[in-house]
Amino acid sequence: MSTNFENIQKILVPTDGSDYSMRAAEYGVGIAKMLSAQIVVVYVIDRVVIDQISKVTERDSVEQEFKEDGQRYVSYVLGLAAKEGLKASSLLTKGNPYEQIVRLAKELKIDLIVMGTYGRRAAERVLIGSVTERVIEYAPCPVLVIK
Repeated sequence: MSTNFENIQKILVPTDGSDYSMRAAEYGVGIAKMLSAQIVVVYVIDRVVIDQISKVTERDSVEQEFKEDGQRYVSYVLGLAAKEGLKASSLLTKGNPYEQIVRLAKELKIDLIVMGTYGRRAAERVLIGSVTERVIEYAPCPVLVIK
């Protein structure tokens, strides 16, 4: 199987604000610059996390805090892309992170996903994050996992 890297025109960069995802975002921007590709940054508000936290505090305030955090993380990555003169867009969505990432990859006809080994829920897994593992399994395109 040969890969023609020139065919990579859209790169999806999921972020959750973790060090791993931010490192992956830097790689994604670097790859996009080399290939003159477009970056799409996504932050998924994890519905399970919201449900858990909402058991002890008000749901609307929790969700608003996640939205604000997500916007901050996405803005940071968009700033990296802008510094490199790249075309970039972003999305904030809610749901199961791996499902939303895979759905967006399909809908937006993404050519490559660049993400970290694990994110904020890293304690759940030993080798590779559960979100990353599921994205690798179900993604319609190659997934580059940054350690």
